[in-house]
Amino acid sequence: MTAVERRAGEPDPVSTRVPFPVVDEVARHCAQEAEPETVHIEVHLPGRVDAGRLRRAFGEALLRHPRVLVRQAPAHWYSRGYVWELTEGPDVETVTFPAAGPHALEHARQRALDHAPPLSSSPPVRLEAIGGGDGHGAGDGTVLVLTVNHTALDGPACLRVLATAAALYGGRDNSPAAPPARHPNAPEEPAPPAPAGWAPPARVAPGSPERAPGNRLLLAELPLPHRPRGAPYTVNDQLMAATALTVARWNREHGARPRPMRATMPVDDRPRDVTMPIGNGTRLVEVPFAADELTEDDLPALLRRTAHRTRALKSRPRPQLGHGAALLTAPWAPVGVRAALTRGLRRAAAPWTSTTLLSNIGRVPYPLDFGEEAGRAHAVWFSAPARMPRGLTITTASTAGRLHLALRWSRTLLGPADGARLRELFEHCLHLTQEAAP
Repeated sequence: MTAVERRAGEPDPVSTRVPFPVVDEVARHCAQEAEPETVHIEVHLPGRVDAGRLRRAFGEALLRHPRVLVRQAPAHWYSRGYVWELTEGPDVETVTFPAAGPHALEHARQRALDHAPPLSSSPPVRLEAIGGGDGHGAGDGTVLVLTVNHTALDGPACLRVLATAAALYGGRDNSPAAPPARHPNAPEEPAPPAPAGWAPPARVAPGSPERAPGNRLLLAELPLPHRPRGAPYTVNDQLMAATALTVARWNREHGARPRPMRATMPVDDRPRDVTMPIGNGTRLVEVPFAADELTEDDLPALLRRTAHRTRALKSRPRPQLGHGAALLTAPWAPVGVRAALTRGLRRAAAPWTSTTLLSNIGRVPYPLDFGEEAGRAHAVWFSAPARMPRGLTITTASTAGRLHLALRWSRTLLGPADGARLRELFEHCLHLTQEAAP
């Protein structure tokens, strides 16, 4: 369901069947069991949660956001399209409490990457509560691990549902905070020309892969990047520049020749209050970088160029996946034929797929306050799918004055030591953007 092509896919008041919007259908066509498209959300609370209360609160939150309660209706190859069935309640238990142990949180994270909630059961979401004493990150508190099937929903939509659950659980206001005040930027300069986008962009150079399907994940907590007052760029631009510099330096370390780069950036224009359309509501834009821009010689210029490009891309009207995707999902042929064509085109277009993806959630807008005993979230991580040919995604969010960084990669491209090195490079490059004078 989307917020652009179908006004969030809102159904007729009496309808219980909703055709798949463009984003959902393309994701369904390209689904792979070996590398499932899941969104992982991880919320750290200082205290313990009560199992019964959490199940009731999350169940009620699902009812208050009924577009989460969907399952895919049975379809044949000759059907004209896929259809969501809206259900009156969950088909399965959505909240579980895995047994505590030294690796309980680690296992829950890996399940979030390896096992997508099935589309055949409503809702396509799974919430695991990892209690304290697991010895691997939960401490004395609780970690909530939310796994989302990205064919149906995205991270911001599910975070909205979780904020509703927090309010119902703790009885406290979890309304979104007002967006941070923006200091006036420096006077506008003429926009520099953007690099041409016809050449295949750089790929992330292979490291020490595990030669196995699936994703791996590394989470880190960093200081929030400093943005000089009046700078003509945003923190998001700093993160984007740091992402491009990180991949460029990684590729140099691995002997890859310099090439132009493109980084995919999700843009979400939805409100964050209870009126937020639930589903896949972001649109994807690609930020280009020329090979000779990705050096550390003139970072102020790189930041200004990045700011011009991201500002222009955000303001430009565009379908979520481009005009070609809308044509592919039009009912001009049976869905099975369109699925085969979509997968074939995806493989053919692999060399032109963007180099990597940066998803910056920004400041988490909700307190995620679960009341006196469980407490308020002090860390929130997101991670986006990292299927090949990109093979690497970077997701950032800020909570309690800290930047929460998630690196997620394909195991066929990189290994655990590679993830640790990329984390070092990202922290270094982000620090460089703070030292650059505007």
